[in-house]
Order: sequence, then structure tokens, then C-alpha cells
Amino acid sequence: MTARTVARVVVADDQTVVREGIVMLLGLLPGIEVVGSAADGEEAVRIVAKLTPDVVLMDLRMPRCDGVEATRRIRAEHPGTQVVVLTTYADDESLFPALRAGARGYLTKDADGDEIVRAIDDVLSGDAGLSPKIQRRLLERLAEPARTLPEPSDEPPDGLTAREVEVLRLVAEGQSNPEIARTLHVSTATVKTHINNLFAKAGLRDRAQAIHYAYRHGLAEPPGRPLN
Repeated sequence: MTARTVARVVVADDQTVVREGIVMLLGLLPGIEVVGSAADGEEAVRIVAKLTPDVVLMDLRMPRCDGVEATRRIRAEHPGTQVVVLTTYADDESLFPALRAGARGYLTKDADGDEIVRAIDDVLSGDAGLSPKIQRRLLERLAEPARTLPEPSDEPPDGLTAREVEVLRLVAEGQSNPEIARTLHVSTATVKTHINNLFAKAGLRDRAQAIHYAYRHGLAEPPGRPLN
């Protein structure tokens, strides 16, 4: 840590044992004060609004409101709070939506205390707090040649309607429900209905799975891979 004030941190993770373990670890690290913890994205957004922490350590796969959506809302509503993702997943379908949503750091849960301190310090200094593993993945992605996605068929998969496909594409672009509503000139409730319907038809659990589904079926454009 640099010689500035102590970093005030909130931890968001839906697994109680993991969340409490992270809080305990952070309590032992220099220059960090844990001011709150959240069991899902909705709670994380509420705590940030109340406590205005410097950093949120954010899990991705959580109920009600996942980490990507919570990150987007926090960065839009509380730009003074930085987000560092701390997750089990390092796949592209988790990494890139989180970065698009405004996360400035990304660590996997095998990170040690020094890595967490360094990431928090980096994001509060205006830099990116990325683990070496994530930095390598970003470099690998930049080095990959563009690959052609499968041509979408005339009929959407799993009986999706044209409107549901349109909503799915916007989800894959990283738009939140209110942003999708504005784009399509419909209500947020209508967007939620479309998302619930397409999740049920495609057997999807969360937005990360929906993004992967959209890429796999050629319904959306992964980062760096132009659709033909």
C-alpha cells in the first residue's frame, strides 16, 4: 500500500464461508478496512450507496443481481467506488463483460493477500488491478486471429422470439435492464419479462450463461471477433 489513507472495502460474495474468509483475510492485510459485506449484487449496491467505500471486491455468480450488473450500477451511480472482481472464473464470458461493466481489477480466488493489496492499491491509483493470469489471457486474446462465428440460422434456437433474441444481444453487449429498456423503447418490466422467458427457454441461470449462449449460437459478437 502507498502512504495514503486506509482503503475502505466492501466484500460481495453469495457463499457465506467464502465471504467470511475473505473478510477475515482482509482484516489481516495492511492499509485495508472492511466496512461491510454483501450476499448478492442487490445488497452490494445498497451498501455502497450507504457507506461509499473506496473499493468493492465483487464475486460474479450471485443470485438476484449478478456481479456484472452490480458492477455496472455501482460504477454508474457511485463513480468514486472502484470494483475489483474476485471470482473463481477466468473464462472470456466472465472476464470481458465484467471489464465492460466498469471493473478496474480482476482476480481469481487463488490470489494471495499480496495480490489483493496490490490490486486495490492499483485501482485506487488509477491503474488496472489485474492478476498475472488475467493479464496473460488479455494478451493471448489480442494475439488471437479473428475467427468466424457460425452463421445464425433463419430460426432462433430453442424457440426464442425475434424480440428475445434482440434482448439477448443487448445483454451480451453488456447493457443493463434499464439501458435495454431505453434502447428498445419499452419498460424495464417488459425487459425483465423477455429475459425471464429466454432464460427459461434456453435453460439459462444467469447473465454470464446468457452471454456464452449468445456467442455459441452466433447471436452476438464476442470481443475482438467480428461477425461475418
